[in-house]
Order: sequence, then structure tokens, then C-alpha cells
Amino acid sequence: MMDRYSIALTKTALSEIAVPIREQRPPTSWRPPLQGVSDASQPDFACLGGGFRRIWPGATRMMASPRKAFKVFQEFGQSMLSLSFNLGGLLAGTILALNLDLLEVAPWAIVLFPCILSIRGAIGGLFSGRLSTALHLGTISASYTKNTKSFYLLFSSVVVLTLGSSIIMSSVTLLIGGFFWGVALKDFFDMIIVTVGTMGLSIILLSPVTVGVSFLAFKHGFNPDVITYPVTSTTADIIVTMCYISLLEAFSAGGSSRYVIELLDLLFIIAALYLAFNNRNADEFVRTIKEFLLTLILVTVIVNITGFVLREIKESIGNRPEIYMIYPALIDTVGDVGSIVGSTATTKLFMGMIRPSLSSMGKHLTEIFSSWTASIAMFILYFALAFTVHNAESPIDPSSFLGEVLATNLISVSFMVVLVYLVAVLTFKKAWNPDNFVIPIESSIADAVTTISLLIAILTVP
Repeated sequence: MMDRYSIALTKTALSEIAVPIREQRPPTSWRPPLQGVSDASQPDFACLGGGFRRIWPGATRMMASPRKAFKVFQEFGQSMLSLSFNLGGLLAGTILALNLDLLEVAPWAIVLFPCILSIRGAIGGLFSGRLSTALHLGTISASYTKNTKSFYLLFSSVVVLTLGSSIIMSSVTLLIGGFFWGVALKDFFDMIIVTVGTMGLSIILLSPVTVGVSFLAFKHGFNPDVITYPVTSTTADIIVTMCYISLLEAFSAGGSSRYVIELLDLLFIIAALYLAFNNRNADEFVRTIKEFLLTLILVTVIVNITGFVLREIKESIGNRPEIYMIYPALIDTVGDVGSIVGSTATTKLFMGMIRPSLSSMGKHLTEIFSSWTASIAMFILYFALAFTVHNAESPIDPSSFLGEVLATNLISVSFMVVLVYLVAVLTFKKAWNPDNFVIPIESSIADAVTTISLLIAILTVP
């Protein structure tokens, strides 16, 4: 609740409280400053324990813009920039397609792959979402050497959650796989070895990318809520696919290669346990772990739903390579739109710029419209590329194919926009940190929603 002297952002973000340096209106009567009002009359914020070292230029533009059309165009440009990285999703699919034989080394190999992608995406969403919000609030500085305690607690929680997620994911896959895919109890240790190794390598390789993208975006006046997750999610798909395939190959080779994987696992487990023990009394660390575990349970269920629906698509379309070519890019793009809408919404909630209610969605239309329009442009680009590549091999009906692609976008994005906004509002009202829920949940649900939407489009578009 905001009065004339302080802003209490949320009970779960005591380390992320902002206090206005100058007097400002409460949220019940707040409205964007009028054009022509000087900057000196606008409220500034200072973070308890040091103050903002740098105010992101885009924060001012979110509250007021000289021209609405210019702001929409600007948001659209940033969305297009971030979503363009989803073209890398085609590379991830190509890597997997060239190594399909490795997915037959064990009955759990092909089942575990989408689980690892989704869990890694959920943890990456937590990391990028919390970074973006903290950069806006000033509780994390855009520094690669010396940073705040909040930054190190956040990174520690990501490492510990990665280890915990690996164990829980392998356990659930074993339980479900025992009924459907012939996974035996003796396979559990092998699954742990490969999963922990893949997730550990992803932490080493992806954390610098996530931190670097968010800091660079912030320093250069871009909105990290719009840039960070879309860029890093596609990068994560490529890196995780490469790590998983490489470890599967080393695992199947046996001998010294297996010992190397086990050594990597041991080092990662020791590091995670050390961080967990060292931060066991830190409230922010403990809260993040507890809140994300709720998300993890939901994610593990969603992953299996996605697998079953994808199997139905395969049976429905048979051999249509153009669909398989664009599928990874489609799920990446829908997930990224959800992350843009959700991350910008949580930032506005923390800064008191919107009310925690669905009725306030009208004040978030610029971000929704810009990211959704950019996603439509990217879907059309995927269609054009797939049509160009595969039409020579087998004739494709362009109108039908384009209709399937656009219908998939309409169904999936409309659902995800409402979902992420609802999750942000509900978690904020419950005094939870929305960044612990919004992107992790939507990044996993987006895979299932996009897959179901694609199946509906294939079955209904003539």
C-alpha cells in the first residue's frame, strides 16, 4: 500500500522496497504524468540501503510517453529484436534430428529430454524475471564484479533449485515411465547421472549469458523485462540440447567417459549443498526455494501432457517436415510473449504503476499489443522459411499452412496473455513474489498450450 511517504511493494520483497524521494500520488489516484510536466516534478525512488545507482531510462517511458504511437512502435521494436532470437529454435531441432539414434540408448532418454528443456526453462525464467525486476528497483546493480547481497542469494537459489529439480524430475519420470515407457528402477541412477550433468553444465554455460544480456539491456536503455528471457530461452534450448546429446553419447560409450560425467555431477552436488548450507538462514533464499517447489510440481505434470499431445500431432499429420521444422520456434515464441507480458506486469506491480486486479490489464495494453504483433510477424517468417525449404520436396498448400500457423498463434497467445497476467496479480495479492511464479509457470505451460493449439489448428483449418 502506498501513502505520501513510502511504498510497501509486497511483504515478500522486503529487500526490494522503494521509497519516494519526493511526494507522489497514491495508486488510487495515480495516472501517467501529463506531457509538458518537467522531470523535476516527477517522483524519483531511492532503494533502502544505498539508493539507485542508475535509473533505467525506459522506466520513465512506461509511466508517460510524449506520443503513444511512438511508445507502441518502440515496444514493438524491442519485442521483435528479442523474438528474432527464436530462429535459433530451428537449430536446436536440427541438432536433435541429427542425433535421434542417441535417444534410443535407453527407454528414458527421449522422455527425459523435454523434461530437461522445460525445467531448465522454468529455472531460467525465475532467474531472468528476478534479475529484471531487481534491476528496475535498484536492489541488484548492473555490475559484473561487485554486486549486492540479493544478487548472490538469487544465484545461490538458482544453483540449489537446479540440483533439486534434477532429482525430482528424474523421480517423476521414473514413476510415470514405469507405467508407460518400460523404465525400470535400475535406470534411476543412470537418469540422475545424465540429468544432473546436463543441468550442471547448463548452469555454468547459461548463467553468464542471462546476467550479461540483462545487464547490457539495462545499461543501454532497453527494457530487460522484454529482452532478457526471450534471448536467453532460445540460447538455453540450443545449449541444453548440445549438453544432453553430448552426455548421452559419453554415457553410452561407457568407460572413462562415464567417470568424467560422474565427477562433474559430484562437483556440482558439492557446490549446491555448500550454497544451501551457507544460506540456510537467509529469508530471501529460503522463500525462493519454497515458492519455486510449488511451481516445480506443476511443471512436471505439464511436461507429460505436452508429450502426449505431441504424440497425437504425430499421428494426425504423419510426415509433414514443415511442421516439425517450425515447432520448436513456435513454442519458444509463445513462451517469450508470455514472459514479456508477465515480466513487465510484475515490474509495474512492484513500482505501484498498476493495481493488482484484472481490470488494470487495460493499462498494460501497449506491452500486450506490441509483443503479440511481433509474435505474429515471427510466425509468418517461420511459415515463409519452412515453405521455402520443404515445398520443393513435397508440394505444400500455402494458404492452409499459413492458416494453421496463424490459428496456432491466435489460440495460444490469447490464452497465455490472460494466464500470465492472472498469475502475476494473484501471487502479488497473496504477498508472494510474482517473479518466482510468472515466468517459470508460463514457460512450461506455453509448451503445452502451443502444442494443443497446433493440434486444434491442424484438425480445424481446411
